[in-house]
Amino acid sequence: MASERAIEISQPGLATTVQDRGRIGYYDLGIPQGGALDQYSAELANALVGNVDGEALLECTYLGPVLRALAPLDVAVTGAPVPVKVNGAERPQWTRLSLAEGDELSFGYIGGGSRYYLAFSGGIDVPSVLGSRSTYLLGALGGFHGRKLAAGDVVPIGAPGALPRGSVIDPEHRPVFSAHQDVRVLLGLYDHRLTDRGLANLVEEEWTLTPVADRAGLRYDGPGVEWRDRVQPFGAGSDPSNIVDAGYAVGSIQIPGGTQPIVLHRDAVSGGGYAMVATVISADMDLVARAAPGTKTHFRPVDLSAALVARKDRTQRLAAALASLT
Repeated sequence: MASERAIEISQPGLATTVQDRGRIGYYDLGIPQGGALDQYSAELANALVGNVDGEALLECTYLGPVLRALAPLDVAVTGAPVPVKVNGAERPQWTRLSLAEGDELSFGYIGGGSRYYLAFSGGIDVPSVLGSRSTYLLGALGGFHGRKLAAGDVVPIGAPGALPRGSVIDPEHRPVFSAHQDVRVLLGLYDHRLTDRGLANLVEEEWTLTPVADRAGLRYDGPGVEWRDRVQPFGAGSDPSNIVDAGYAVGSIQIPGGTQPIVLHRDAVSGGGYAMVATVISADMDLVARAAPGTKTHFRPVDLSAALVARKDRTQRLAAALASLT
């Protein structure tokens, strides 16, 4: 009888979930796009093991799992720097590794950033829900029974495809995990609600990522901002940043109370009653996802043309990294 293509979770880690490219097309219904927060690292993990169609993989936050291969499997670990161990022996990240049946895969303490990715040849074989295998924890939707992995879970792995010729992502194609970030933003829709001093604080001063940072949003501490005085319109709340409800773009920055900016990420709600003073450009959403608490951050305003150029540059960088494996 053939061995079952699966992994068994001995220890689940802090927050290990199944993710993929995301659940696109339902944001207008209040269902976030979800998916891997650091899409660039996730794509390269999948590419290393021959997954070319956005197959599901594991996203590990800070403390990773301990798992056992129930069949021979190829695996790759990308993203935040972390010691990777097979049967206790350290192995490299950003390369394809082969696990024999019974091998144990475990991880040390993360050395920067916040999330890393485990891709297995064939992908995590859980049901697709609304076109995606991504886990949306707040809605108990998708992934492995809509939740984080737990000890004792047996997670199925799909049939493998052809492996690429290359087995290592060259360092020039790997992302940087830095304690300092320049995050590019488009101002609006409500930046006019800030005073001149408030806007200057947002885009000229330094902000520090707090430990209040998850898949829905990341909260920063810093000098705060000032809001212009006004009589709140009917339907808006009493907080100076409140508006009558509006839709939120992914990456929107809100500053409730004028104190701590929150960058909404891939699991954020799709609308509400807080002013969006700026939006992180799509090319820098992976960068934001790589930040660890304590990361010093500057929000750098750019115009739409620069944002489109940045998006094209990111696409080209990813294509070059993928091409290096063929």
